Amino acid sequence: QHYSGLEEAVYRNIQACKELAQTTRTAYGPNGMNKMVINHLEKLFVTNDAATILRELEVQHPAAKMLVMASHMQEQEVGDGTNFVLVFAGVLLELAEDLLRMGLSVSEASYIPVIEGYEKACKKALEILPDLVCCSAKNLRDVEEVASLLHTSVMSKQYGHEQFLAKLIAQACVSILPDSGHFNVDNIRVCKIVGAGISASSVLHGMVFKKETEGDVTSVKDAKIAVYSCPFDGMITETKGTVLIKNAEELMNFSKGEENLMDLQVKAIADSGANVVVTGGKVADMALHYANKYNLMLVRLNSKWDLRRLCKTVGATALPRLTPPTLEEMGHCNSVYLSEVGDTQVVVFKHEKEDGAISTILIRGSTDNLMDDIERAVDDGVNTFKVLTRDKRLVPGGGATEIELAKQITSYGETCPGLDQYAIKKFAEAFEAIPRALAENSGVKANEVISKLYAVHQEGKKNVGFDIEAEAAAVKDMLEAGVLDTYLGKFWGIKLATNAAVTVLRVDQIIMAKPAGGPKPPSGKKDWDEDQND
Repeated sequence: QHYSGLEEAVYRNIQACKELAQTTRTAYGPNGMNKMVINHLEKLFVTNDAATILRELEVQHPAAKMLVMASHMQEQEVGDGTNFVLVFAGVLLELAEDLLRMGLSVSEASYIPVIEGYEKACKKALEILPDLVCCSAKNLRDVEEVASLLHTSVMSKQYGHEQFLAKLIAQACVSILPDSGHFNVDNIRVCKIVGAGISASSVLHGMVFKKETEGDVTSVKDAKIAVYSCPFDGMITETKGTVLIKNAEELMNFSKGEENLMDLQVKAIADSGANVVVTGGKVADMALHYANKYNLMLVRLNSKWDLRRLCKTVGATALPRLTPPTLEEMGHCNSVYLSEVGDTQVVVFKHEKEDGAISTILIRGSTDNLMDDIERAVDDGVNTFKVLTRDKRLVPGGGATEIELAKQITSYGETCPGLDQYAIKKFAEAFEAIPRALAENSGVKANEVISKLYAVHQEGKKNVGFDIEAEAAAVKDMLEAGVLDTYLGKFWGIKLATNAAVTVLRVDQIIMAKPAGGPKPPSGKKDWDEDQND
């Protein structure tokens, strides 16, 4: 079949996007396969998290980049559901290709009906979506309820450990949820320590650093913390000075003066009531000696971000010079102690009270790759909690929402005159890709699952989705099973995927700006053009 140049460009773009979507499609859902990604720095990732796969892949094709950008937007907006955007946009383009092959290309503007149909169908889908809400989160301060709502998000990354991990994430999130309800994802920290197993992971109110203390003091109760962003050392003069020493006594007095100065500085800090000193720079030997003398616990943090977070946690102000802190500038927490987790030394700043500013989830696991994957699951769980603080509505998961949308949009398509109706029906068909991916990844006949789902939904049971745990193609009520997706996640997923697909369909030419000039001269031997026999 002969295509015009215009169609050829569109087909090539669609092909590139389909290949990208196919990569992540097999990673969709709890039974999705893992991908082994080696990035440009030769770092190895083993994961089924689409956001990570896309971040580490270097997608070259400009049209495929549109899909990557859409899924990045979903990551920023919702923090989860990136794979949904990719799979859905990929299928929309695949079906658009079918429409063009069917002969919808009547004129040069062949895809106008396709684009208009997709946009109408997307608008209709977002109108139907609020009617599919099956329940709402009642109390976001109840750990048990929050854990049950995070199950679905964690299950897609860590199938089998979802109950344990969802409970950990719920405890961490609920403990730091402020009264205003403005939840900050950055306040949940993750500390990964190799050893033991996933079930040995725990939540701590406060912060954990993989560091050792500098001095002899390793534990302080009812800690008053002085934080310095400068090195814990004597003051160094701005300009160089020359000191002429005539005899041994002057030499002794010179070094003694420096010692006395250091002694006074450290004593002043101890007298202010501080018993823990955190510094952002190096610790001098002499300063360390006096810190031990006055029973000060010394912790050194190299990262300025860690220092800022610690200040936020304990309510301290970071001081730029070694001056004694006032009561307002000092931070407080119940205990600071050096502990050993596995064979790793950690310093823990612990709050006994529940409503601290920062919580840390301590992840244990046998390998770094495994812990990285758990961290991604935790990240998705925390983002889901943030979405619930913005909008408490939930829709049924497991393909139930998608099949109901497909059913209703197909009916809507039949009422539309003109060529748009074909595109609207294809848009409805695209929703089948989600339960289809879930079924295929679970090793079940996808067509059988989809026909069963349609049959049940025709009876008016909106919450019925694919039962992932059954041996054969089976369906069950997702609300009773507790498989729930956030309303905002679905809303943005449908919107962004449609926008990306429509943008790709609107492109008829890709023009690359390349540097001008002929071929580069061959590199290699200096005298490459000399005759060998000379």
